[in-house]
Amino acid sequence: MTPQEALAEIAFRLERDRAEPFRIQAFRRAVAAIADIGDDQLRARAADGSLGRTKGIGGRSLEVITQALEGGTPDYLQRLRDEAEAPSSDAGRELLSLLRGDLHTHSEWSDGTTPIESMVEAARILGREYLALTDHSPNLKVANGLTAERLTEQLDVVAALDGPGMRLLPGIEVDVLEDGTLDQEPALLDRLDVVVASLHSRLRADRHEITARLLGAIADPHTSVIGHITGRLVEGRRGTRPQSEFDSARVFAAAADAGVAIEINSRPERQDPPDDLLAEAIAAGCLFSIDTDAHAPGHLDLLGLGAERAAAAGVPSARIVTTWPLDELLTWTHARR
Repeated sequence: MTPQEALAEIAFRLERDRAEPFRIQAFRRAVAAIADIGDDQLRARAADGSLGRTKGIGGRSLEVITQALEGGTPDYLQRLRDEAEAPSSDAGRELLSLLRGDLHTHSEWSDGTTPIESMVEAARILGREYLALTDHSPNLKVANGLTAERLTEQLDVVAALDGPGMRLLPGIEVDVLEDGTLDQEPALLDRLDVVVASLHSRLRADRHEITARLLGAIADPHTSVIGHITGRLVEGRRGTRPQSEFDSARVFAAAADAGVAIEINSRPERQDPPDDLLAEAIAAGCLFSIDTDAHAPGHLDLLGLGAERAAAAGVPSARIVTTWPLDELLTWTHARR
């Protein structure tokens, strides 16, 4: 393991653990600071003390670099590895092994923290077969949602990055507006492989309004997945938020009939849908998509948490679209258009 690899993995693992951004960026700055320096020169600079005075290298980074140069796994990295959460049950681990992709991720084009290229590289390292890039739509201004013009530009970037080893799918997390329509031009939605429809506004509206908006999103032939369906937050830096109330029997019946998947969101702060609604969606015959809602490369490794919840709830793997081969998945996402 090179010092650069050790520092990069630490940043990745800190992201997965939702550490403070300044801690993550400290290790990314250290990677950049030594990116073009060979091991022999690093050893010499560590020995004469100049490495510790290099801009971007802090005390912890210097320790990691020094230990990596000695040929071992740095102590700090080993501790992060030892503390890493993973599916705790045999069923969770088995289901995780069946997952081929992730249909809900973000980049710095909206409210993610890194370039698209960084998300793609992390997904490749994790062994994903496909990854959908689903940055936000224009109505969500607080998240720098993509206008039609910016989404058109992004489509060219995605096409250029798609290559062997893993398929990058053009997509969007599109806001469900107050009238139940989707927040992007239909002609642009036609060009996307994956459309995750989510509610981000008026989450405390009455049961009738939330139900109508979800039914409107499901009825739109572009919709592939309903994202974080209740909008709840159960922990984390943003605090907590109660779940939206809606007629779950009507919504899940409509989703099952339309072949729209209900997302099992793997973010620890969401754990959406709640266990009771997840059981109801299973009984209704819904499809599911286990996704990370990743906003940074390290978040892509949260997929196991969603797999654990799905396995504990008894979701049949055949009804989880992210276990499907790419051709089957794309046939499904385009079937209603």
